[in-house]
Amino acid sequence: MSVEIHEPMPLSSLSAIEHLLTEEERMIRDTVRRFIRERFLPRAGKLFEEEQFPTDLIPEIAAMGLLGATIEGYGCAGMGAVAYGLALQELEYGDGGMRSFASVQGSLSMYPIFRFGSDAQKDRWLPRMARGELIGCFGLTEPDSGSDPGSMKTYARREQGRWILNGTKMWITNAPLAHLAVVWGKVKEGDAMGGPDSIRGFVVERGMAGFETPGIEGKMSLRASATGELVMNDVVVPDENVLPKATGLGGPLACLNQARFGISWAALGAAKSCYETAVNYARERIQFNAPIASKQLIQAQLVEMASEIVKGEIMSYHFARLKEQDKLIPQQVSLAKKNNVAWALKIARLARGILGGNGILLEYPVIRHMLNLESVYTYEGTNEVHTLILGRALTGIDAF
Repeated sequence: MSVEIHEPMPLSSLSAIEHLLTEEERMIRDTVRRFIRERFLPRAGKLFEEEQFPTDLIPEIAAMGLLGATIEGYGCAGMGAVAYGLALQELEYGDGGMRSFASVQGSLSMYPIFRFGSDAQKDRWLPRMARGELIGCFGLTEPDSGSDPGSMKTYARREQGRWILNGTKMWITNAPLAHLAVVWGKVKEGDAMGGPDSIRGFVVERGMAGFETPGIEGKMSLRASATGELVMNDVVVPDENVLPKATGLGGPLACLNQARFGISWAALGAAKSCYETAVNYARERIQFNAPIASKQLIQAQLVEMASEIVKGEIMSYHFARLKEQDKLIPQQVSLAKKNNVAWALKIARLARGILGGNGILLEYPVIRHMLNLESVYTYEGTNEVHTLILGRALTGIDAF
């Protein structure tokens, strides 16, 4: 039996948002897309295998305006939310390590300085960070403090007109590369540890005595991302390195909300890579004298994958336009992050199955994305935490 084969419909024909994008938004997306395909994907598998982040690409990432992309001034691109989301989606189409680098540099390192820093701090750090000359990281998670950041043990005490910082932060993206770290800690007065309301932001610079950033090796996820710890033993932090406008847990949570929004877009990039790989493979793989794409079970899986990508992209686009109008609320960010990441992970697993044994080879991108998304499912608020955020909003009852 012969099977008639036509060209597959692209996902963009189903989502139909192309005409809603500005010329600038399309240009930014297409520029990042070309960069990823030409400069990163040819060695993506090797970088993942060898646990290496491509530091040689940092100047090119900076030149595209992707570091602190949404910040106005200080040499930053001042992108809108849609353009930024599209750029992150293309980075993650390549690998979660690439997107994590840009996301942490912008949303978690530059954004807190921009929002909570003094004019002098902004002038001192932001332009060089935008050019990729200074790499930053964000120190919130600790070995015993993850979903409950208010329980952090890192603390700073006041001594002779300066701050003495002690503590350990864990699972910190960019830590081994970072020139500076935005570290969140409680204020300790005497023997009394302050509560969550006492949390302050400290900019700790490489070279400060007692500050170390050991790498974490042996990860089976985000292997092409530089991940490490922040270890602070009596680190002396001067007043000019304390973010003056950040007090309490609201400071770091505001930064996380920025990052979560970007992740809702980015996860769809990984999903698209897996979906496209699965479609191409299913059209070419012959079993029982026909492409496996001609089988109903395979088509059902591909349709489910495409449907959820399209729905997620339409939601992210809508929420991005709300963000550009300052109308986006945290619960919508939680919905987008929870939904899009969970479906991206499921799509990666479905694609892995369609590829059969070949699905576990680094020759194809699917296994990289599947493993990377296991981390994305957990960080910037676990799937369970975002469920509880939405549950509290929908019922008016706190179940944390």
